[in-house]
Amino acid sequence: MLYFDNSATTRVADEVLEAMLPYLREEFGNASSKHYAIARNARDAVENARSQIAALLNASPNEIVFTSGASEGNNFIIKGVADSYASKGKHIVTSSVEHKSVLNTVEYLSQRGFEVTYLPVDRYGQVNPLDLEGALRPDTILASIMWGNNEVGTTNDVFTMARICESRGIFFHTDATQVIGKLPVDLQALRATFVTLSAHKFHGPKGVGCCYLRESHLGPRPNLTPLIHGGSQEQGYRGGTLAVHNIVGLGKAAELAGRDLQENSRRLTEGGDWLSTYLVAEVRQIRFNGHPSDRIPGILSITVPELNADLLVQWLAAEDIAVSSGSACSIGEPSHVLKAMGFTKDEIRRTVRVSLDASIRREELACFAEHLVKALM
Repeated sequence: MLYFDNSATTRVADEVLEAMLPYLREEFGNASSKHYAIARNARDAVENARSQIAALLNASPNEIVFTSGASEGNNFIIKGVADSYASKGKHIVTSSVEHKSVLNTVEYLSQRGFEVTYLPVDRYGQVNPLDLEGALRPDTILASIMWGNNEVGTTNDVFTMARICESRGIFFHTDATQVIGKLPVDLQALRATFVTLSAHKFHGPKGVGCCYLRESHLGPRPNLTPLIHGGSQEQGYRGGTLAVHNIVGLGKAAELAGRDLQENSRRLTEGGDWLSTYLVAEVRQIRFNGHPSDRIPGILSITVPELNADLLVQWLAAEDIAVSSGSACSIGEPSHVLKAMGFTKDEIRRTVRVSLDASIRREELACFAEHLVKALM
């Protein structure tokens, strides 16, 4: 298969799988058990993974809390802040192009007495930091703005937005799922309160991710209501037996992402530029969406007149080629991201997303481009 839907999920890297396998076989201990060797080994593996992730993010290992992925992490942060800080205010700010795990969570809270402000985006899908600043109120307890958009690749100036919130004593959360392994991430420089991510977006396994909870801003123990009550795992924030094999996979994927960041970013940029140039030369009236420079490398949102995106995806699938017409979490629904960017329903139907993997070879990219042009024509 020629796979060009890496924004939906990525292949597990060989080194990640090799790191995981011992913890599904001989090293099967429960990391919360005591005294015997395989429990200690499991616990050590978990803490090593925590350190690997912290190194990638420029964070402290104590600031990392494991989850099942970014959707759980987004729910945990937003609901946790809402429950713990409702006495200080019931106003939350987010944007109109967030992932469904953010939008549906704040909608849930809006039905329970919270007020939500949805910031608009420009034609590139970008939030203006001045709009965020203008939306903050004395009763605002949280702002949640994604770092990079999963459909069009546009990135936001989360550094400025985090500082705006910090200066007002307001928690700032960003979903960094799509930027990990593609752009540099320095959480000490970012100064966000909370950050969420998923392993399967950067060649780790599905079913695991983590939250970053900034200690220096909140003190040694953020006062957040757990989403999952149970044991004392993960500093009491998330009960339940740790999935050691998945956590090990996340840690290894983080190590590889840090090691290969420059090369991967270069390859994604070059691959995207080559494909864009080829398509412009071959396809009449093709349009590329998203910000031209503030963007995640390797994500291309393409609109073509007379195209039916769903039929294109099906046609390519029959040729064993994978692309998508939008977010995997919004199948069957018109893209709320493109709608917020000002697209008409017709334009949304004529838009397809192509997302690259840094390991793609030029001959594979050329083969894909030829099939795509044939389908578009």
